[in-house]
Amino acid sequence: MQRIETDVLVIGAGMAGLTAAVRSLDRGASVVVVEKADTVGGSACFAGYAWTAPDRAVMDEVNPNGDPALRNALVDGFADGIAWIRALGVHCADAVPILRYGRGHQFDTNQYIDECRRRVSVGGQLFTGTDTLALRTADGAVTGARVRLPDGTEIEVSSTAVVLATGGFQADSALVAEHIHPRATEMQVRSNPVSAGAGLRLAESVGAATGTSRSGFYGHLVPTQVSFRDPADFVALSLYYSEHALLFNLDNRRFTDETQGDHLTAMYLLDQPESRGLLVADERVYREWVLGSYVEGAVAVDKFELTQRRGGRCGVAETLEDFAYLPPEWGYDGAAVAEQIRQVDAAGAAVRPTRTHDSRPLDTGPYYLIETCPALTFPFHGIRVDAAGRVLSAAGGTIPGLFAAGSDTGGLYDHAYAGGIAPALVFGLAAADAATEPRTVASSTPTANLR
Repeated sequence: MQRIETDVLVIGAGMAGLTAAVRSLDRGASVVVVEKADTVGGSACFAGYAWTAPDRAVMDEVNPNGDPALRNALVDGFADGIAWIRALGVHCADAVPILRYGRGHQFDTNQYIDECRRRVSVGGQLFTGTDTLALRTADGAVTGARVRLPDGTEIEVSSTAVVLATGGFQADSALVAEHIHPRATEMQVRSNPVSAGAGLRLAESVGAATGTSRSGFYGHLVPTQVSFRDPADFVALSLYYSEHALLFNLDNRRFTDETQGDHLTAMYLLDQPESRGLLVADERVYREWVLGSYVEGAVAVDKFELTQRRGGRCGVAETLEDFAYLPPEWGYDGAAVAEQIRQVDAAGAAVRPTRTHDSRPLDTGPYYLIETCPALTFPFHGIRVDAAGRVLSAAGGTIPGLFAAGSDTGGLYDHAYAGGIAPALVFGLAAADAATEPRTVASSTPTANLR
């Protein structure tokens, strides 16, 4: 069997993995990267912003149940992460508001991925289409992994540090049902279809601690009965404007404060009857939020027109009285929904559930209706790590030689969300820094050697 000796082995070549790999190279370590897919980039190829909460107080407010150490590390390390992107020669725009509480930077994620891939190819070794079969251990420490190349060749990789960064488990129905919700397997996946829990399983095989099940997921509302055709649909079909609209379940009632954010409403809708609901916007919301850009610099897409063109369940009601003519097969009582809207209009924020951040009524026809359901980007359950990306052991302490970053990790968010690219960036850098500390690097050889 062929063998490779290297300082750092990175499993996964998305945002977190490539960041960790290039940072490790920059710190003088030899690096090998293995990626299951035939190409690199993972879900980062579909993103365009790095953002999170602007300070610890805001992070604590919007993510109160997340691990405090991880929350703080993300906020504290974000500025250095942005500086790192720029240091690689990738343009990163000035900060703009994201959602109602975040701040973030637009940047070309594909340029970043390409630059990282180039640096790894020049300074280290990159294997694509390669499965990781098992982690190697000795005396309680992780010492590498056994991998299989596309031609079936197996290689033993010996390393002082292993970084798990395989992107989560959203593509594995069994893990999704177990850790998110039994009905979560019905959600469309709006991210990398290759991320099927390899990192989680590898970590558990060596006794890693994992996050709390049913801690939620990051996703968005999308029209029912409309399938994703290509990755561009992940953004184009996401109904971000729901935080300014009203959402009704099949019992014809509201069940959450929509203004908290579409990403949270998507989580809560999953637990409603049949995980579908009727999203209602009036003329003001349509004009200001459906036709407008969700984030400064983003391309505006008429979600209603696109849903209509793609055959989704949608319609226009000129008045609230016209709700009575909703198609019976949809399963809603249109008159009951209209009455709920009237009550919200009359009472505003006094109605429960409250509308905390946008209590303006929906009182101007025409009304734009789309039936919606949640779509899954990545889960919040995953491998537990400390602020430096070191993997925690279920028995206590950390597992020597093992690190994790990106969507493989758990504990940062619990029914809350403040960015996905930012944690991949910040903890990818942190894991690389910890993995290449002088006491953990096995050799000073600048590149990995195949023998």
